[in-house]
Amino acid sequence: QVDLVESGGGLVQAGGSLRLSCAASTRTFSDYAIAWFRQTPGKEREFVAGIDWTGGTTDPTLYSNSAKGRFAVSRENAKNSVYLQMNSLKPEDTAVYYCAARAFNVGVTTDLYPYWGQGTQVTVSS
Repeated sequence: QVDLVESGGGLVQAGGSLRLSCAASTRTFSDYAIAWFRQTPGKEREFVAGIDWTGGTTDPTLYSNSAKGRFAVSRENAKNSVYLQMNSLKPEDTAVYYCAARAFNVGVTTDLYPYWGQGTQVTVSS
């Protein structure tokens, strides 16, 4: 069982930045891939970014096209945490952001992830 708690959401103006955090409760955090998804009302949850387990490839990160170049995902195993740095935010980034965990490698679909956080709201005003 892995419990995940997101934090760092809020209201920001377009062009601004936010840093989301995902804290995990597991003794084997380094064995898990952590991904960020987001969801708006009436739409399916979509992949944003993810980072592989610590023993993975030399390039463990993966981004959606909309996140590439603006968002950066990183992990700090000593704190059982993963971060999503979001820069140059746009109104279309407004959503509830969720972190999710699965063993080893990042996947881009929700059905691959057995563990989810409760979500944190990000609102970008124009």
